[in-house]
Amino acid sequence: MRIHRSTLLDCSLEQAWQAVLQPRLLFYVAWPVLRFRPVTPPQLPDTWQDGNYLVRLYLGGWLPLGTQWMVISQDATRFWLRDNGHGPLARGWDHHITLRPTGAGQTWYTDEVTIHAGLLTPLVTGFAAGFYWWRQRRWVRLVRRGFAF
Repeated sequence: MRIHRSTLLDCSLEQAWQAVLQPRLLFYVAWPVLRFRPVTPPQLPDTWQDGNYLVRLYLGGWLPLGTQWMVISQDATRFWLRDNGHGPLARGWDHHITLRPTGAGQTWYTDEVTIHAGLLTPLVTGFAAGFYWWRQRRWVRLVRRGFAF
């Protein structure tokens, strides 16, 4: 199942892209719905690099949901980052972040996610729809605060 959600950010494309590249952005926009704890490697890099990252997920910051591989790739010339993740709960979690300038100093931010979780797909997709709505609210708040996270 697929989720597609966009929001208009009141910042430049370059500002948004620099934030997307930082794993700490994930921690900020996901909190308090999900917490990600790195397993392999034990610490995420300061800036996303193409590669595989095993994380442990916690619902609400404390309820363990298991592990998930984040398989990161990116294209800085097209302003997109992809996590083609997988794990025991969702055997496929293909998340694309895309940025597009408006020409007026603002940026369209889009999350597009395709989820494969077997019989749990409708339930996981329902959760993910709310989660990505929350992430984008946190993005807007972050921009308003001058990217102080």
